[in-house]
Amino acid sequence: MEHPMKKILVCLALGTAAIAAPAMAQDTGPAQPFSGFHVEALAGYDVTKAGSSVDDDVNVDNDQSIDGFAYGVGAGYDFRSGNLVFGPEAEVTWSTAKTKFDDGDFEGFGLGNVKTNRDLYVGARVGYVVTPTTMIYAKGGYTNAKFDVRSTFGNVETNRDIDADGWRIGAGVEQAITNNAFVKLEYRYSNYEKGELDYTGDFADGQRFDLDLDRHQVMAGVGVRF
Repeated sequence: MEHPMKKILVCLALGTAAIAAPAMAQDTGPAQPFSGFHVEALAGYDVTKAGSSVDDDVNVDNDQSIDGFAYGVGAGYDFRSGNLVFGPEAEVTWSTAKTKFDDGDFEGFGLGNVKTNRDLYVGARVGYVVTPTTMIYAKGGYTNAKFDVRSTFGNVETNRDIDADGWRIGAGVEQAITNNAFVKLEYRYSNYEKGELDYTGDFADGQRFDLDLDRHQVMAGVGVRF
């Protein structure tokens, strides 16, 4: 007959193994928050303003803005040394912002009838861990945005893209939910100083020209670390 103590030891061993298995699975992620590779989903408010004083309808300066819902994905890698965090990041986003008629007044936006297209960003951020689960950070880098230009000459519709280059700065706060999951909220400002017209079909692309577009975004994100 098997000794009762042996049964108890076997049960304890099995229970310990059952508890340890999930813990080992969790340990496959980063050893602490705000470190390692991460991916994230982004969403927020996007507004772009033409930095031009040229009248497009005689009545008002062309300082009207287009705004909408921004969404996309991002990725990066954070190096942590004590409470200091730094690392590269990149993202691609889109926006629903476009010109429209408002009370009979066309919002020319300085570029004509436009709709925002994709926005690429590559940069870096530097953060400081203010509590075990909270980090504040600043960011900056290069951004390239496309704006679809919709024009009609008679019965011919011409499709063009404005390919705009610029720079971005921003700041935000990131909150660790676990070592592997986080949420964040940030504000960023982008300025596009150069652009070119990209034609579809057999038309050659235009030459680069000076541009002045101001873009403001408030973005929220949720992500995971590996």
